[in-house]
Amino acid sequence: MSLIESMSLADSQVWVSLLTLTVLEIILGIDNVVFITVATERLPERQRPLARRVGLGMALATRILFLMAAVWIIGLTVPLFQLFGQDFSWRELLLLAGGLFLLWKGTHEIHEMVEGAGRTEAHAGSSVFIAVVAQIAVLDVVFSFDSVLTAVGMAKHLWVMIAAVVIAMGVMFTSLEPVSRFVSQHPTVKMLALSFLLLIGMALVAEGLHFEIPKGYLYFSVGFAMLVEGLNQVVSRRRRRARQAQEGKKA
Repeated sequence: MSLIESMSLADSQVWVSLLTLTVLEIILGIDNVVFITVATERLPERQRPLARRVGLGMALATRILFLMAAVWIIGLTVPLFQLFGQDFSWRELLLLAGGLFLLWKGTHEIHEMVEGAGRTEAHAGSSVFIAVVAQIAVLDVVFSFDSVLTAVGMAKHLWVMIAAVVIAMGVMFTSLEPVSRFVSQHPTVKMLALSFLLLIGMALVAEGLHFEIPKGYLYFSVGFAMLVEGLNQVVSRRRRRARQAQEGKKA
C-alpha cells in the first residue's frame, strides 16, 4: 500500500478518517500518559514537568518516524521463528519485552508504596533523570507499535496519519500535568494507575503470545475502575467537609 496517494481536501472520507484516527490515537495514548506519570514520580517535583514533556516529545517523534518507515514496520510482522506451533516476529518479541517490563515496573512500584507506607522517595541527580527518560523512551517504542499499525490500517495518506498523531499528542500534552498532579496528590489513584500498568503489561504479554484481548474490554475495565475511584473521591471529600464543619461548630 502506498502511503502517498493523490487526494482532495474536499474529500469527506479524508476528514472522517482524520477525526476517527485522532480519537483512536488519544485512546491508545492513555497507556503512555499512565506510564509517564508513574515513571516520573521518583524524580524531584521540579524535574517532573520537564521529564514528562521530554517523554511525550519522544513518543511523538517515535510515532512520526515509525509512520514514515511504515513499510519497514509492517515488515516486522514477518515471522522469524516458530515455537510451540506459533509464529514469532519482531513485533511479538517487542510486545513480550514491553509487557514483561511493565509487569516488573508495576509490581516494583506497588511494593515500594506498600512497604514505604505510601511514601515515594524522590531522587535528584542527572543520572536518575536520564534513567527515567530512558525507561520512557523504551516503552515509547512498544506503545508506538499499536499506534502506527492502527494508523496504517485506517488511513491511506501519510499526512492524515501524522496530523492525527500530532493532534492526539497535543491533547495529551495539555492533559498530562493536571492528570499527573491529581495522581501524585491521591495515593489511591496512584495505586489504581499502577494497577493499570499491570493490566496493560499483561495485555501486551498476551498479545505477544497470540492471545489478543479485545481493547474494548481493557478500556471498559479502566473506565469502570476510574468511575468507582471518582465516586470514592467524592464520598471522601464530603466526609472531610462534614468533619471540618463539625470541628468548626465545636470550636
